[in-house]
Amino acid sequence: MFAGHIGAARANGRTDRRTHPGALALAALLFLASGCASLRDLACAPGEERSVSETLYFGTARAHGVVTAGEWEDFLRTAVTPRFPRGFTAWPASGQWQGADGAIVREGSYVLSIAHAGDDASDRSVRAIAADYKARFAQESVLRARSTACVSP
Repeated sequence: MFAGHIGAARANGRTDRRTHPGALALAALLFLASGCASLRDLACAPGEERSVSETLYFGTARAHGVVTAGEWEDFLRTAVTPRFPRGFTAWPASGQWQGADGAIVREGSYVLSIAHAGDDASDRSVRAIAADYKARFAQESVLRARSTACVSP
């Protein structure tokens, strides 16, 4: 076993849970680096093009009520459609998250999925959508998950 092992080792019938101080950091770095490399090296099939796939998660709870379906539709029409007129997909969901105060919050939510070219303008548009939602509906955060994908028209 190498000096930076992660996990438990048995010696004299006792479990040793000590880990080399840098082993967890090294493991995390290797994991992250391998993920980035695979995204950069993504090869698309003929007829497909590389794209960025964005998934945004919007909570609905507010101090006085929730974001209604009508308010969500208006948000899509005024904040999302002008920035991504070629299209997007949105659906209702439910989930939970941990607030800044440490409390677990369970609430209805909306999910927005957008595939775009991955350019600076698209990135700014996604950031603006999240900022607009937070300001409009007094939200603490909007979760943004990005990945590279191959898309076919």
